Amino acid sequence: MKYINQSNFANLSKFVLAATSVAIFSPIASAYGALGFSTTVTQIADNSTGQQILADKKVELRSRTTTIRRQIITTKSRTQVNTSSISGKGKKTGFSLAIWQPSGNFSEVIARISVKSKDGNSYLKERFLGDYKYKIKQKAKFAKGLKVSDRIVVRLYDLQNRFIGYSEFECLSANTTVNLILSAKPREYQVVRIVYGIDTDQDGTIDTNTTTYDYFTQASDQGVIFLSSSQTFQGSQFQVEGLSTIAATSVYPLSFTEGEYALVRQSFVSAFSSDLAKVLQATPGSLVQVIEVSDNSSYDISQMLMNYRQVNMFRILQVGFSDVSPDYWAKDFIAKLAAMEILEGFPDGTFHPDAPVTRAQFAVMVQKAFAKGKIRQAVTFKDVSTQNWAYNAISEVYQMGFLNAVTGKDFNPSQRLSRLDVLVALAQGLNYQSGGSTDTILSVYSDANSIRREHRSLIAALTQHAIVVNYPNVKLLNAERIATRSEVSALLYQALSSTGKVANISSQYVVGQQ
Repeated sequence: MKYINQSNFANLSKFVLAATSVAIFSPIASAYGALGFSTTVTQIADNSTGQQILADKKVELRSRTTTIRRQIITTKSRTQVNTSSISGKGKKTGFSLAIWQPSGNFSEVIARISVKSKDGNSYLKERFLGDYKYKIKQKAKFAKGLKVSDRIVVRLYDLQNRFIGYSEFECLSANTTVNLILSAKPREYQVVRIVYGIDTDQDGTIDTNTTTYDYFTQASDQGVIFLSSSQTFQGSQFQVEGLSTIAATSVYPLSFTEGEYALVRQSFVSAFSSDLAKVLQATPGSLVQVIEVSDNSSYDISQMLMNYRQVNMFRILQVGFSDVSPDYWAKDFIAKLAAMEILEGFPDGTFHPDAPVTRAQFAVMVQKAFAKGKIRQAVTFKDVSTQNWAYNAISEVYQMGFLNAVTGKDFNPSQRLSRLDVLVALAQGLNYQSGGSTDTILSVYSDANSIRREHRSLIAALTQHAIVVNYPNVKLLNAERIATRSEVSALLYQALSSTGKVANISSQYVVGQQ
């Protein structure tokens, strides 16, 4: 999903057309094939940040007393900032960004900068911070409005607006000095070296006794991969005078290598996923003016977020639908999830509340609704190719424990879900257990005897957590009936409510609310 050239734009149009015909609940995140790079790494401690980094034990790291010499220009510009308050003592941080090309003939590039703000154990949606035209070897400072562990994304374009590279780095405990280094031929070889570390006094030098992060990304039409080493290409073209020599094994922050938001061990990272704000997918300069970086440029991130507040809106959300009347039983469930961008309607303004839901559609919806840790390794389903529109979602929800294979290694993405399928998936994914007598809990259902033994404790657990919604008869579970879009909306919302993520909705059809 890239705005790189006309061919890619055509491919995008085809993708959007196909996605619309499916009419799934949530914005579609396209999946791409694996690129085949090894990500075998080891870890060593980072004494300054409390994080771990990747390193090859066979590679002799440079002495911690060595100073990495760089030049950072102390800057002032149209957007003035006070950088003197930025230090390792507070939670606020900033960064200086320089762009280099040791080999090659580029004179200028456009850096599209955005932020993924850390929010507890997860990240908020990516927000646009501006398009900046850099001269090669030029530097600029960005301060205020950032905090430790926020992730900064930089997408690079040439002056013809062709995408030439992607980088992502983490804000550290003090001012961060960042260097992005292009290959000799970025249009053909979209590899970027990222070198950064703490620069408390902002003198352009990574502080001694701290970690220097040093790694590579490689972009293609399939996505972006974070490489484990530099051994697959000629590293000398990325060597900048004054920066450390390229190590054989990449050095990453811990959050890039472990946990739910790790980047290194993924086969790819989508640089242009469909749930990005429009401004992050558009051609540079088409929606907002490109900012010329001067030799004395500093930018206030808080001000940039204010300036771009409107364009950072992901879209005008439709929460009311022509075929969902004001008194429709599931109207509030549907409207709330639509406002959260977990589900959506059709281009003609309808919702089709009585339509069935496939396993693939449900997987995409669950992926959007829950940011949950992975409890098992991914598997390769024979009937879900890497080109399947729901490939990412299916893989993720399986790892989170929500959906299993149907038979053998088949997922059956087009299979319609029964109400029982939805209930079991939610119970297993949330790992809810019932307390007390299962038969007593299930006695609220007049058709409780039809619930199979292997599912009774799961349904009882959901009942106790007020997740079960039965329409039109609250006493009838109708487990084997095909689930409709409105029923799945209600069940999913109640599942979110049980975790405390959303407010409770009063409904006569929620079991236990009567």
